[in-house]
Amino acid sequence: MRPDAAAEEASLFGHAPVAPDATAAYGEHPDQVVDFHLPRDPSGPAPLVVLFHGGAWRAPYDRHHLSPFAAHLAEGGFAVALPEYRRGAAEPGGEHSPGHRAGRWPETFDDIAAVVDRAPRLVRESGLGGVADVDRVVLAGHSAGGHAALWAAARHRLPPHARWHLAAPPPLRGVVALAPIADLSAARALRVCSDAVDELLGDRLAARLPLADPAALLPTGVPTVLVQGGTDVDVPPQVADSFAAAGAVAGQPPRVVRIAAVGHFPLIDPATAAARTVTGEIARLTA
Repeated sequence: MRPDAAAEEASLFGHAPVAPDATAAYGEHPDQVVDFHLPRDPSGPAPLVVLFHGGAWRAPYDRHHLSPFAAHLAEGGFAVALPEYRRGAAEPGGEHSPGHRAGRWPETFDDIAAVVDRAPRLVRESGLGGVADVDRVVLAGHSAGGHAALWAAARHRLPPHARWHLAAPPPLRGVVALAPIADLSAARALRVCSDAVDELLGDRLAARLPLADPAALLPTGVPTVLVQGGTDVDVPPQVADSFAAAGAVAGQPPRVVRIAAVGHFPLIDPATAAARTVTGEIARLTA
């Protein structure tokens, strides 16, 4: 790891987790919960940002490391839903035991779909309807969470037989994906996050890849922004570039915001200018 990257990571993980204002369950599994971070003095219902954390779909990385950034967005006037979702592996034992292997098929995708579908109801049932505007929803996410946001916005492009298929585009203002694992084929070629994509898709990779890859589900018709650090060594810029190229071919080129001399973690570090750039991109979609 280059010295700057180590310092960027230390800065992010040096922030203490921020307790949410409310928590709601969207399923029975302990990981099927959503934390809400709310603006302090809203003049009316604030745009709702459903914010997915990253961590290569591996269990040791949970939503708490993203809570300072969720609180930062709340301070900026957004209502933020920060979901947990099932990660790790279903089978115990060995090097690829839960906590090491990337993701579960199909549970990881089940949870991403469920939390987006149920977010408006969770807002209402939690008594947050006066604070969060469920008619102005943006999906956002970092790294593997960026993949989640892009994929959730593309479910109407899945074949009708797919378990996560939607008949129509989801009612979103847009997607802001931060250093996303946006193109799974490109990420596989670069062996991103120690072959996390191969682990996520498992032994039926060829059949699952078209259902899981946001770049294969374009165009979505949903406004899409990618924010990418130019010196990211965890999810290199080539992954975002490959998604952008696929979007151009499909007739829906995304907006790409490249931040020079910035790596993987400053995009979600409240202490950085890069995080303020992200906030601005979300605000642009919800204006």
